[in-house]
Amino acid sequence: MRAERHQGKKKKRKFGKIIRNLFIIFLLVVVAVVGYSYYQFKQGLQTSKADNDSSVPEQVYEFNGEKDQYGGTNILLLGSDSRGEENARADTIMVAHYQPDSGTYKMISFMRDMYVDIPGHGQNRINAALAYGGPELLRQTIKENFNIDSQYYAILDFEGFEKVIDVAFPNGVEINVEKEMSQKIGVTLKPGLQKLDGEHLLGYVRFRNDAVGDFGRVERQQNAIKAVMNQFTSLNTIAKLPKLVGVVTPYVNTNMKTSDILYMGKDVLMNGSPQVESLRIPADGTYQNVRISGMAVLQVDLETNKQELQQFLTN
Repeated sequence: MRAERHQGKKKKRKFGKIIRNLFIIFLLVVVAVVGYSYYQFKQGLQTSKADNDSSVPEQVYEFNGEKDQYGGTNILLLGSDSRGEENARADTIMVAHYQPDSGTYKMISFMRDMYVDIPGHGQNRINAALAYGGPELLRQTIKENFNIDSQYYAILDFEGFEKVIDVAFPNGVEINVEKEMSQKIGVTLKPGLQKLDGEHLLGYVRFRNDAVGDFGRVERQQNAIKAVMNQFTSLNTIAKLPKLVGVVTPYVNTNMKTSDILYMGKDVLMNGSPQVESLRIPADGTYQNVRISGMAVLQVDLETNKQELQQFLTN
């Protein structure tokens, strides 16, 4: 009996030692990963700051958004057409929607020329809200007119877009360019399936000098985001994620913490080539091209577009 009890105690001590060793190894791995991630983040940050000529304002904006009524996390993505002005209008308006319960990703593009009510400022193009009151007023404007809120905002700089593409995809992002493009984008693109570096992909998403104008540009922006997300899931990209966040940080004004960005980026990568559904507001057949006070604007059927948006987010 004594021999059996002795053997039992010996096995427990051995098992306990194994558990302690595993726990120590786990802690060492966590410390190593955190340390590596922080180092990579600082490396990316230093790389960007060395030649940062971002036009994104550094000021901290008030932003009172919440999760939307559908339980999703929404990020108001804004591209500013600032050319040195203190208060610039929004050049690109998108809402990125992530539904954690279902693991789905959706993207909504709002046409910048929609003529809507801007709280406290009367009617104007929706992109004027950014100039009048920053991202908070634009959030309020979208919520009032289309009944969708955003918890976070991010004002993006085109230079940062170009840099992060080159770091994440040194061999380029595969895009099917539907036509030759060159006017007012600084590069020349030939039609066909090809891999574009940051400069040429930026030209692709900015091009609008054709018959469909801004509508075609919005469609290309959505195509580019889908392509980037689909090609963003390699092991090499996962390892680069902290550095990518560091590279893009000086070019983004956002109320998101670095830890939030890393967490959401990790979710995208770990889910593996997520399918991204997209919607454009206004939807086809729900607007008219008109002139108001000399401005070419889109007059929108708000109720129909609210329904389109609700169906898109809850489907």
